[in-house]
Amino acid sequence: MTFKQLQAKIGEQNKADWHTHKNGGGWVHKSAHVDDSAYIGENAIILSGDAQVSGDAQVSGDAWVWGNALVSGNARVWGNAWVSGNAWVSGDALVSGNARVSGDAQVSGDAQVWGNAQVWGNAWVSGNARVSGDAWVWGNAWVSGDAWEKSPLFIMGSRHSLTNAKYGHIQIGCHCKTIDWWMENYKDIGKKEGYSAEEIAEYGAYIKLFKNVGK
Repeated sequence: MTFKQLQAKIGEQNKADWHTHKNGGGWVHKSAHVDDSAYIGENAIILSGDAQVSGDAQVSGDAWVWGNALVSGNARVWGNAWVSGNAWVSGDALVSGNARVSGDAQVSGDAQVWGNAQVWGNAWVSGNARVSGDAWVWGNAWVSGDAWEKSPLFIMGSRHSLTNAKYGHIQIGCHCKTIDWWMENYKDIGKKEGYSAEEIAEYGAYIKLFKNVGK
């Protein structure tokens, strides 16, 4: 991609603020930090901010990385994907297609996010999780397994959020247990965590909803 083509995508720029990365030829703004070992494909863009691409990470296709975003390890960002804000993509994670990872979100491990999927807020996608299609993972949701083509069920409760973290499981706070386990134990756990009777009833209703409509 020529500098003129770069400007056509992101607007008028000072050429002195940009350079092409020696491993791949993609454009890197002077405020970004990109390791020599990383690969930045010829049509990829690492925009202004404190964006970092480190290790053996790859950014290719028409992908963009900007803001304070970090792409590290063996992670790959390609296609028309965007990684922005304070988001982290690390490990062997893959973000591709038209996917968007933003805010304080993290995609790590062997997780994959592709299609038109979005991961944002404080959400985490990790392990072997697959998020695709038009799925959104947002807020404080944690998804650690299975494939999601539709958004996983997520509820922001009065004390802790609840996420259908993987098949047959609910993540509540730091506890990830099967739906059946929660059905049996939520009252005892609620008491141990200092929930009021009203809050225990509230979370009992959420757990029953997950059992009926969750994955």
